[in-house]
Amino acid sequence: MKVALHGLALKAEYFQHVQILFEELSKFNFEIFVTEQFDRQLRMHGNKALQYWVLESKKDMAMMDFMISIGGDGTLLDTVCQVGECEVPILGLNTGRLGFLATVATKDISKAIEQLASENFQIETRGLISLHSHKRLFNGLNFALNEFTIHKRDTSSMITVHTYIDGKYLNSYWADGLIVSTPTGSTGYSLSCGGPLISPEAKNLVITPVSPHNLNVRPIIVSDDSEISFEIEGRAEKFLISLDSRSTSISSEVKLSVKKELFQAKLIKLPHYHFFDTLRQKLNWGLDMRN
Repeated sequence: MKVALHGLALKAEYFQHVQILFEELSKFNFEIFVTEQFDRQLRMHGNKALQYWVLESKKDMAMMDFMISIGGDGTLLDTVCQVGECEVPILGLNTGRLGFLATVATKDISKAIEQLASENFQIETRGLISLHSHKRLFNGLNFALNEFTIHKRDTSSMITVHTYIDGKYLNSYWADGLIVSTPTGSTGYSLSCGGPLISPEAKNLVITPVSPHNLNVRPIIVSDDSEISFEIEGRAEKFLISLDSRSTSISSEVKLSVKKELFQAKLIKLPHYHFFDTLRQKLNWGLDMRN
């Protein structure tokens, strides 16, 4: 079987875990590939012993059986961009902090690779959100796993985002910005702005305002079959838009809309893992915080 590894910023203290990962993959006769970005990280740490091939094209990516993301949730989001419409199943090895998506701890590397080799896992499909515009944005990588965001560019006054659902007027949001989140992204930026938690298998999108001027404006959940379009107004000439951690500036003349992407992200779910368990662990649910 062929497995690809991807990482963005490998800290020195985690290089030993990467070595263990290579040892375990070799033990089960995996053919190991790495992305160009991760190859640079390994070379920075003076790698001379690890044996692997470097992925050079989307054609190479499509040949992979699995992809392992090494880092935090941000790295896994970038891994989704690397995989794209190839839909290669992704396993997240967490060397970051919170880890809603990258759920495998470094102490569990050996067990995780054994389960991967024996195919003792499930594939969890996660919906993606797709950005559409008459202008080419984000170098054609116009999809995201977590959210699409419109935000004012600096410390200037708030912006107005006129929002439509399937062409029907919904609301004009006077706010610092607006988030359209997938169920996966409901644990991210949307949550910090008062949005609801949504189970990953739900077929919804949530629209969450960022610091709205009117306190009676609340997040709203809509079907992921909806197309959500926007018109932006403000005193500034430019505004920021983002897909997960990638951002760019645009003018108010650019027409934008988002809807569900045609392909999906596939995340590897190992035995005894459940989204609700992650919520309890990461958000400290069920603990008496009064003591």
